[in-house]
Amino acid sequence: MPANKKLLFLPGDGIGPEVMRQVRRVIDWMDRKRKVTFDVTEGLVGGAAIDAHGTPLTDATLADALAVDAVMLGAVGGPKWDNPTDYMKRPEAGLLRLRKELGLFANLRPATVFDALVDASTLKPEIIKGLDIMIVRELTGGVYFGEPRGIEELPNGERRGVNTQVYTTSEIRRVASVAFELARKRSNKVHSMEKANVMESGLLWRQEVTKLHQEQYSDVTLEHMYADNGAMQLLKNPKQFDVIVTDNLFGDILSDEAAMMTGSLGMLPSASLGAADANGNRKALYEPVHGSAPDIAGKDLANPCATLLSFAMALRYSFNLDDDAKMLEKAVQNVLGGGMRTADIMAPGMARCSTTVMGDSILRELDKLSS
Repeated sequence: MPANKKLLFLPGDGIGPEVMRQVRRVIDWMDRKRKVTFDVTEGLVGGAAIDAHGTPLTDATLADALAVDAVMLGAVGGPKWDNPTDYMKRPEAGLLRLRKELGLFANLRPATVFDALVDASTLKPEIIKGLDIMIVRELTGGVYFGEPRGIEELPNGERRGVNTQVYTTSEIRRVASVAFELARKRSNKVHSMEKANVMESGLLWRQEVTKLHQEQYSDVTLEHMYADNGAMQLLKNPKQFDVIVTDNLFGDILSDEAAMMTGSLGMLPSASLGAADANGNRKALYEPVHGSAPDIAGKDLANPCATLLSFAMALRYSFNLDDDAKMLEKAVQNVLGGGMRTADIMAPGMARCSTTVMGDSILRELDKLSS
């Protein structure tokens, strides 16, 4: 009998525990109805870990994360932990450490517009109807990690803040390879975005992506685009894109822009993947794009769909359960098509529901789809 699949739950702060509770319910459903069993352990991260242990990520929790097949994270942060005296004790520092120690260099951010939510976007329906983009963001290099960095006092009394944008050949090639591989399973087109016109790191990025394409992925269409133009084109003609690969800073910005094109951050999942081992398995962390939303925490108002769709990505990329992933995605789509809405995606004529009721509805839909 195959070993159970191992998951670490890190609910985190704010609405994290509420949305993660709905994932637990789907896991229980899969155990009963699909005979797919997960060994789930749980730990603290972010503000919750600071309160309990004085650090946003303990060594023990990190060890747990390294030992499982995948990590599911809710959300971190909140005003309670703003402006700490120690910069490395921010809630977000725990997430950054997880990404770094697990080697999660490729962040996958799909931007998909569900037909039922076309009117939720601020863009015209004809621009975004049927939109299905995958943004692949390099996650462990670039300006967020480059050295030197810091704030220093200058002799003239001024202060100077320094961050360094830096990339190596191997960092660029490995994330570009993930993008090309994904494109082969989608529409076979990659747009690589950087600022090669004004940044040496961008020029290296363009050169190395081009070289890798010529060597291994010439069957995939590759186009280069400056990141500022890419931001404009995402709003002007988003359906020209299939897979976008870009660096850490531009990926941070472009993926949030793409997210809001879909109408709500509450609908968008993400995956962060490491390098494949000898068996093809990767360290992985899955999390919703939305934040901790402390203003609605504990009120059963949060939209659990992004977290459930993140779990669907885990089923697909970490556990090779593509049929189950599609079923969960279809269940979410069908519930939305039936008019159920949490507050963040509410629209006239729809039925407003709580976090729990949205979970109930998705479980009922899973029952229908699996029968």
